[in-house]
Amino acid sequence: MKEFSLLWQKIYFYCRKTPLAWLQLSHQKIRLTVAILGVAFSIILIFTQLGIRAMLFEGVTLLPENLNGDLYLLSAYSKNIRNSSFPQIYLYQADAIEGVADVRPLYVDAARWVDPKLLEPSNDKGTQPQSSRIQMLAFNPTKPVFTIPKINQQLDLLTIPGGILYDSLAKSELGNIPQLFAENGRVSSIMNNRRVTVVGLFNLGSTFYDEGRAVMSDWNFGQMVGLQALDTVSLGVLSLESGANPQAVIKLIQNNLSQDIKVLTPEELAQGEQNFVAQWPEGKVLNFGAIIGFIVGIVVVYQVIYTDVSEHLPEYATLKAMGYKNRSLSLVVLQESLILAIMGFIPGYIASHGIYYLLVEFVELPVTMELGITLQVFTLNLLMCIIAGGIAIKKLLTADPADIF
Repeated sequence: MKEFSLLWQKIYFYCRKTPLAWLQLSHQKIRLTVAILGVAFSIILIFTQLGIRAMLFEGVTLLPENLNGDLYLLSAYSKNIRNSSFPQIYLYQADAIEGVADVRPLYVDAARWVDPKLLEPSNDKGTQPQSSRIQMLAFNPTKPVFTIPKINQQLDLLTIPGGILYDSLAKSELGNIPQLFAENGRVSSIMNNRRVTVVGLFNLGSTFYDEGRAVMSDWNFGQMVGLQALDTVSLGVLSLESGANPQAVIKLIQNNLSQDIKVLTPEELAQGEQNFVAQWPEGKVLNFGAIIGFIVGIVVVYQVIYTDVSEHLPEYATLKAMGYKNRSLSLVVLQESLILAIMGFIPGYIASHGIYYLLVEFVELPVTMELGITLQVFTLNLLMCIIAGGIAIKKLLTADPADIF
């Protein structure tokens, strides 16, 4: 019975602390509003930075995640697919390795794309039409390398001279190709100063640097950049025989092929793309922006709670004189921090949805409010406010009951 009585007293005291924390915060309505807006601002900043960062990292994995391979060959001197280049003869050598069923080359290169509307006579102003960056993906149509159904269903169209498949998820600055294709069945444009014809569409998505992607046959690719370019490959896509051990095949390839290439699993290929992006200045700037938002939130919450504790220092000293311990009063301060964290997160989360919408509609950055990002920001928000409250507690500990007498 005594233990039950002590437990009830603790519960009663805990219930009393929550109104005290809220009453102290709500006593100054303007200060509370400013604090909530300050926390919300830091939430918006963190959401924006992490959302763009996630888009940056996820965009570079779209290509490796949609390739149909069990293992991949990449230049040992390259950290990503875009910059990889090695002699095609290594593919023939890998094809002779026990356990390898098939090897297919993939060519990746950048090109300049002209909006078809800029080529119309009415837009001819005697100047060279401006071009945008697009990524070319080329392979032998008889040996497909993608798992994307819309590409595999239109392989025969890639044999058309100058024919390409256009990514319908490309940015609008390349032109409204999907609408033009729906109206006319085909769309002609200029890519790398050569006439090309869009003969089909597919869905993949753009990257941070490439506004869109175009798929073509290796023959058309050779006609565009030079047939000698087919002698070097960006990526080797390997399929293994049924029952083959991937690790055993990797070891055989490493032992029998040149050290100029490396063999990767699908997971390692995607992770390599992300590791490469992490070294970009953009990735570091986005991380720095999230840290700044975190620090801003700590400063705002600390200033509000510190001011509140300073104004009520005599009252805290009185409670100490009545027998309340520092631990109990510190919990009140931490509760104020948690209240600010929750109240600030709600408007910050709602406003971040609006920021994401503006980024998608007007900047064409495909950021999405993912659950993982939301949980990450909410956790950072709680940590931010707890740290601020913990710093403000130092002021509370200076309250001396002797000062009130």
